[in-house]
Amino acid sequence: MRGMLHTALATGAALVGLAFAMSTYERWLARRRRHELAWTAALAMFALAAAALAVGEGVGWSGPVFRFYFLFGAIVNVPFLALGTVYLLGGARRGDRWAVAVCLFAAFAAGVLAVAPFTAALPTGTVPRGSEVFGPLPRILAAVASSLAALVVFGGALWSAWRLRRGRVMAGNLLIALGTLILANSGLLNSVLDEITGFVVTLLAGIVVLFAGFLVTTATPSAARAAAASPPDRQEAMARS
Repeated sequence: MRGMLHTALATGAALVGLAFAMSTYERWLARRRRHELAWTAALAMFALAAAALAVGEGVGWSGPVFRFYFLFGAIVNVPFLALGTVYLLGGARRGDRWAVAVCLFAAFAAGVLAVAPFTAALPTGTVPRGSEVFGPLPRILAAVASSLAALVVFGGALWSAWRLRRGRVMAGNLLIALGTLILANSGLLNSVLDEITGFVVTLLAGIVVLFAGFLVTTATPSAARAAAASPPDRQEAMARS
């Protein structure tokens, strides 16, 4: 019964992540803003990791399924989330340089996960932990990528809060940082407390808060819509005032 619940929750998280990724991708198609493309990649990776979690909980964990889950859920997801922060706050030129580094890191991590041997059999009835079934290198990649990328996300939120002190960019980055914190706590629930239900629920809550941050950050303010009006419209408005 619990396995069915975990599968349903993980499937729901995957569908929510996919819907959010499609929404953010649609925004990128309309505006071609690079941070939205980076966030689309991060959301798509979250959806893939949640789908692997659903398969593992529903059908049973296998080597390929866990490698897939560990790669997209524990290693390369947060770096692409941080890349969106770099694009948003640092500009396109700086973001492009970091995009090359993040993509190279993701390719290297994928190669490592493809060939890394398991040091123990995958457990049944629970989500496997990388610390129990992988050697040092995959675990180091996960720890370094998640911690450094999370620092970028939190640093971006603090910087925007200090620099802007108000506005949608500050509020959106704070929500993104909160969502990242919730997702980090979901991993803590699994790795320390071994509570799978809470782990999956916080995954779903974290992605919802993250997407709320994306929406707030990329929302078009009324002033921008007014500035985008055609010259005749503006002149008519001025004449009426």
